[in-house]
Amino acid sequence: MPFDPASRPDVPTIAPAPRLADHSADARMLMLAGIALVVGSGGAMAAWVLLKLIALATNLAWYGTLSVAAAEIVPAAHGLKTVLVPVAGSLVIGLMARFGSDKIRGHGIPEAIEAILFGQSRLSPKVAVLKPVSSAVSIGSGGPFGAEGPIIMTGGAIGSLVAQGIHLSAAERKTLLVAGAAAGMTAIFGTPVAAMLLAIEVLLFEWKPRSFVPVAVAALAAAAWRPVLIGAGPMFALATPDSWTATTLACAAMLGLATGAVASLLSAALYRIEDGFHRLPVHWMWWPALGALVVGIGGLIDPRVLGAGYGDIQALLDGSMLWRAILLLLVVKAVVWLVALGSGTSGGILAPLLMLGGAIGALAGHLLPGGVAIYALAGMAAMMSASMRAPLTAAVFTVELTGRLDALPVAAAASVAGYAVAVLVLRRSILTEKIARRGRHLSQEYAVDPLSLVRVGEIMTPAPDTLPATMPSGEVAALFATARHRAYPVVDAGGRPVGLMSRAEAMRWLEAPPDAAIPLGEIVSDGSLHVVAATTMVDRAAELMLAEDIGRMPVVDDAGVLIGLLARRDLLLARSGWRREERERVRFTRRRAVRAG
Repeated sequence: MPFDPASRPDVPTIAPAPRLADHSADARMLMLAGIALVVGSGGAMAAWVLLKLIALATNLAWYGTLSVAAAEIVPAAHGLKTVLVPVAGSLVIGLMARFGSDKIRGHGIPEAIEAILFGQSRLSPKVAVLKPVSSAVSIGSGGPFGAEGPIIMTGGAIGSLVAQGIHLSAAERKTLLVAGAAAGMTAIFGTPVAAMLLAIEVLLFEWKPRSFVPVAVAALAAAAWRPVLIGAGPMFALATPDSWTATTLACAAMLGLATGAVASLLSAALYRIEDGFHRLPVHWMWWPALGALVVGIGGLIDPRVLGAGYGDIQALLDGSMLWRAILLLLVVKAVVWLVALGSGTSGGILAPLLMLGGAIGALAGHLLPGGVAIYALAGMAAMMSASMRAPLTAAVFTVELTGRLDALPVAAAASVAGYAVAVLVLRRSILTEKIARRGRHLSQEYAVDPLSLVRVGEIMTPAPDTLPATMPSGEVAALFATARHRAYPVVDAGGRPVGLMSRAEAMRWLEAPPDAAIPLGEIVSDGSLHVVAATTMVDRAAELMLAEDIGRMPVVDDAGVLIGLLARRDLLLARSGWRREERERVRFTRRRAVRAG
């Protein structure tokens, strides 16, 4: 009896192709944006709490008073107390990390990245509580850090915890984690646009509306809360801006190149110091206290290196600091910050980077045309960009931070120049090196997937050899003994695929052969065959092949007739061809020889 595929209900049909669009966003993006309002508000509240905790720790440690009013460390830093207070604070942090959670060690951003990429964006309530407390103790006792790294971790933990209480995917949890981080950064510094850019350049590892819109909502929610909780206006206002010219732009770019080289040296030095601590014959719980000894000694040399030093950043931007004082601050701050951070204590890196970059720029400003303020701003942008590999974030951050939107081209020139040097000199940034040392490499380069630009019909094997569904199964094993291919589509009389016959399956038939008279189509047609249309984008076909663990798919036209075969090898060839086109250097125009006379 001849095989009739029309009599079988399991003959494959072509699934309707999904709607193609520029973006993959759907209505859930709006749902996440609504939740991001709550997360953004929570991040702003956490920033306010963190600043109050830092003030409380500062007053307790240096003045012996129970107060949450803002206090400066420098007036109280004198004598033996300058060494003892940082050491005592670091001992507390070591105990919190040992018996609380070791996730509080470091400046927070690498831990947030690691949670996003490798931890399904899950952060624990313990981290949400211990990170701000440990950072407040660290900064309040004189640690040379800022509040931005801790608040990014804390805000991220708030977003993660909210997401974990709702039925969400890992991608949606990531969105809310980053939304909380952006909200915290916005509340501390008043830089919502830079916070959005930081999410794109450093934290999200994607550029999609489904994640960007909720993150932007959270940052703007925090910006709305900031005047009520912390205060309005730029954090480091410059009342008398300097004008800039083309010469200023060129000088800023040169400053960026030099600052990028310094940032690379600082990043390399940080991990050499960290390696030195790892070689010590003592438990890591004691490392912060050992690092604090260096901090205390640095405080004896120049008390301004203690704490976040926001007042010194303002002085650098105002141009009110003499060059000898700037040079001393630059050298001592760099040493104590690197040693303290390498010891594994808790604190952020952004404020120290701003101070170091601002100091380099201010020194240059005493020599270059244009004034000190504009180059201090440019140095800040270059240092942040080169260290964090976030050039857009750094440029926008510095102008939002100072209210100097007119200086954006200068900040961009320095930022891009510093970034260019850093990516050429160092393989990884100060943020990703720690993750790489844990055996987890990541790439911060985004590109369009070449498989999303090609249709199946462009890379398939056209008109493949086939086997008729009416072939007796007894002839199959003999055919594969001399066959050229590993698999053949099995088609009915109309040319429609009903199954695939592979060499491996034919070899198994040698051990347990089926009834030789049964048509091949009746054996292979079991409803599990997946087919794809020639107009389907290759990336979607690849996803189906991966999900179903299949190595080949028949390609059919609108009538279901076989016109080609798509194999994994075709996918690899398409990707390698695209990469080859990226690397090959070809001249498409040639000079014509011209004869004289």
